[in-house]
Amino acid sequence: MPSQPRKKALVLFSGGLDSTTLLWIARSEDFEPVALIFSYGQRHRIEVEHARALAEEMGLEHRAVELDLRSVGGSALTSEELDVPRDRPESEMGSAGIPPTYVPARNTIFLSYALAWAEVLGVADIYIGVNALDYSGYPDCRPEYLEAFEKMANLASRFTVEEGARLSIHAPLIRKTKAEIIRWGVSLGVNYGKTWSCYDPRFGAGKGGKAVSCGRCDSCLLRRKGFREAGIPDPTVYEEVARSG
Repeated sequence: MPSQPRKKALVLFSGGLDSTTLLWIARSEDFEPVALIFSYGQRHRIEVEHARALAEEMGLEHRAVELDLRSVGGSALTSEELDVPRDRPESEMGSAGIPPTYVPARNTIFLSYALAWAEVLGVADIYIGVNALDYSGYPDCRPEYLEAFEKMANLASRFTVEEGARLSIHAPLIRKTKAEIIRWGVSLGVNYGKTWSCYDPRFGAGKGGKAVSCGRCDSCLLRRKGFREAGIPDPTVYEEVARSG
C-alpha cells in the first residue's frame, strides 16, 4: 500500500542558523516544509541569497516575497541612518531594552503573509524560529505574542471559520539556548556553514571578494557564543579571520 504524502508546513525561512534548524525540525516532525523567504529591505540582504540556495539544495517548494520595510524605517536593519550595535557585552544585550535592530511589526507582517498563503495552500501549520532566551528584547518573539497571534489567526480566515481548520503556530526554538539549537541541528544533519546570521556583512573581505560576517554585531556574537558553548567548531568566516588569512 503506497504511503500517504506528508502534510505541508509553512516555514518562515531567512537562511539563518535558527530558521535552517527549523526546516530540519519540521521535516523530523513528519512535515513537508514549504519555505517562505522575505526580502524586506534589510541591509543584510545576502541572507536572502543563502535562503534561496538552501531551499533549492533541499528541493523545497519556496517563495521569496519582496516587501519594502525601509519605507517604515525605525530599525538599524532597514535604515542607513541607524548603526548596527557592535561589540556589546552579553549583559547589555539582555538588559538594555529593545535593541535598534528590532524591525517594527516585522513578525506580525511576516506571520500575516504566512497566514494568507497557508490558507491558499490549505496548510494548517506555520513554523517560526523566534527565540526568547538568547536574544531577549524583541517584543514579537515572546510566547504570549505567538499565543495571541494564533488565537487571532483562527478567528480571521475562511480556512478556519468555514472549513473547520485549526491553524497552529510552531515555535520549537523559543525556549532553547543557541547552543541547544546548534546541537539539535547537528543531530539532524544541518550544515551550518551554509547559513548566514550577520546583520552587518563585510563585503569584499573574503576570498574572491566574497562577503564575510562582521563577527561583532549582536547576531554574530550570539552565534559565536552558541558554537563555543555547544563545543562544536564554528564554520563561519568572520572578518578578522578573512583579513588575517
